[in-house]
Amino acid sequence: MHSHSSDGIDWDTRLRQLRETDALTAPETAALAEKLLLPADRTVVDIGSGAGGSAAALAAALPAGGVVTLVDSAPELLTAAVEHVHETAPGAEVRTAEVDAATDEVRTAAEPADLVFASFAVHHLPDQAAGIRRLSALVRPGGRLAIVEFGLPTRVLPWDVGLGAPGLEGRLAAAGDEWFRRMRADMPGATRLPTGWPAALTASGLERVHSWSYLIDRPAPLSGPALDVVVRRLEGMRETARTEGWNEDAEVVDQLLDVDGQHYVGHRDDVYYLTANTVHVGTRPRG
Repeated sequence: MHSHSSDGIDWDTRLRQLRETDALTAPETAALAEKLLLPADRTVVDIGSGAGGSAAALAAALPAGGVVTLVDSAPELLTAAVEHVHETAPGAEVRTAEVDAATDEVRTAAEPADLVFASFAVHHLPDQAAGIRRLSALVRPGGRLAIVEFGLPTRVLPWDVGLGAPGLEGRLAAAGDEWFRRMRADMPGATRLPTGWPAALTASGLERVHSWSYLIDRPAPLSGPALDVVVRRLEGMRETARTEGWNEDAEVVDQLLDVDGQHYVGHRDDVYYLTANTVHVGTRPRG
């Protein structure tokens, strides 16, 4: 049985895409886990754990006896994530909570933790500021909340792919922005967050808020997980383009995704993967 979260997306159906992204970003995720965790940390809560890539990296970076709690509203994703963590960090204790982070249930999904981590999850909550306050309540005094959100737009194609008008990827991204705007507007209880993430963390009562960004850079030509992620990305952008009425651009993507065609992205030597993610961290006061 599939489960829809508050954003209306059936995340269970996206397991393959999430796994491919985890495989692509595994080195950067491992480095991030090492940077976020402190020597005394023993407990981590991963909000919106997806296919388990971040949870696995965090579990592997914890000292022996560490506990990782996975929180997600999609049961099939939770099962897959637990398996991933056990494969990567067999000595870690893993707990789960099938909870929608958009509800107050998330406040009791786990004991207060040294690190509460949410990667590309908060922007799917109807009230993002309220969501950050809920997550902050899961942090023990002296612990940290870390959220990862978009830094710079992902790019995978040259400006001129030789099909249709130049600037294809920029237009596909614009269609995606419009889809995202409507997705948020259509959420029950949707509330705008007219500020940046650091200000939202500070407003939730966290202190020593700071941010940094890191690149995921896979130069052309691509193969393996990087190419898989590009194909899945173009499939999603094609669907969004058609939804938004950008049919000519969607037809160009059809050619790029035609495995038997001369323009298939897997046959090109100029397809790459480049993006920047930004991490925002705040500490819960001890007093």
